[in-house]
Formats: sequence, C-alpha cells, structure tokens
Amino acid sequence: MPEDISAPAYPLFLSLGNCHCLVVGLGEVGQRKLAGLLVCKPLSVLALDMLPQEALPPGARSLLAEPCVRYAQRPCQMDDVMASNLVFAATGKHEENLRIAALCHEARVFCNCASAPHAGNFMLPSVARQGEMAVALSTGGASPALARRWRHELEDWLAPRSRMVRLMGRLRPLVLAMKADTGQNTELFRKIAASPLQGWLASNDMEQCRQWLLAHLPLPLHAHLAELLDDKS
Repeated sequence: MPEDISAPAYPLFLSLGNCHCLVVGLGEVGQRKLAGLLVCKPLSVLALDMLPQEALPPGARSLLAEPCVRYAQRPCQMDDVMASNLVFAATGKHEENLRIAALCHEARVFCNCASAPHAGNFMLPSVARQGEMAVALSTGGASPALARRWRHELEDWLAPRSRMVRLMGRLRPLVLAMKADTGQNTELFRKIAASPLQGWLASNDMEQCRQWLLAHLPLPLHAHLAELLDDKS
C-alpha cells in the first residue's frame, strides 16, 4: 500500500480506449464510478456485485446495458484484478474494499478504494466538462462536497470558452499540415490564444472573429474560415 499519504497526487488524463476496467459493487457509489468510466469509452468493463442482475437498482441495470460492460454475480477474485488495468473497489463493505485493494497492491494494478482512498493508489477528481474540455479538481480527499460545488462553478466558467476550444481544435491540424517551422507555428498559436477571439466567440460576434482571422492567419487558410467558425458542425 502507499506509505507516504502526504505526498502530492500526480494528475493524469488517461485514454481508456485500450483499457480493461473492473468495478466491484453497484450501489450508489459504484454506479457513479461506472457511469464516469463509460463517458470515456473503455475497451471493456467487468462489473461485479452479490445481487442478481434483476435485483440491482434501475440505474445500475441501465448502465449494464452498455455493450462494453459485462456483469457477474460473485465476489472479486485475483484473476479479475490481474485482467484489469483499473479497479474500483466500491462495495458497501469496508473490509471487502480493503481486501480488493490488497489484491490490487499485490498484482500492481491501479485501484480506487471508495471507503478508504489511501488504501488504493489513485483517487478520482471532480471533473467539469464542456464539450471536449475537461478540468479535474481534487481536494486531496479533504472535502468531496467542496469539490462538487467547485465543479459546478468550473462548468459555468468553461461554458463561454468551449467555442474557442472548438475553433482551435479545427485550426491546429490545418496549421500543422502546412509544415511550417515549429517556432512559427508556436508563435501563431500563442497569438491566437492571447487574442480577443474568445470574447467575440462567447458573444457570437462572428464578423469580428472573421476579420481578425483574415488579418492573422496564413493566406492558404482563409478558404477554411467558414468551417472554422461554424458552430453547428
């Protein structure tokens, strides 16, 4: 188990497209863990609980309907852990969660332990999402309630910035495809990031955006202005 619980946590955004995940326990906490995983489209999820599937809460049964999820009514075993990249110990029994965390420690598999966060080796932040943007916030376990409150505040903060992210997501590959020097690209991206475009996009002032982009983008990219500023695609 981790010994130095005072050390700062290392923030990391994971791509789950090739990951096998394990969620043990499908009560309220386990359902939250599973729902959060499914947003990120893991390769597969094994969900375990001691109840027959028909006796699970409706919310759990709807999550199990996802194609990547497989359900089994039994306790967690070492083979389950060994076949997983991420494990979530979310049963309603503290001792069982500790047992699962110990299996993960032995197998050197990442584990999130709901009832004893420091028995595992990763904690889940509160995540604010807006389009493709994500901001993760952790209080280090001090106050999940505060993390949830601030997540909602962050969602409000992100909302007017989502169009700027969409613009940059479309523009960046076009700029890189021109194969200019790295320094030249860096200068352009920084100029755009520091520009008034964000405010104009938030206020839907497309003409100001268009004029600025015409003045600062390389000439070959002018033909792409309509798609760059299209808010419907």
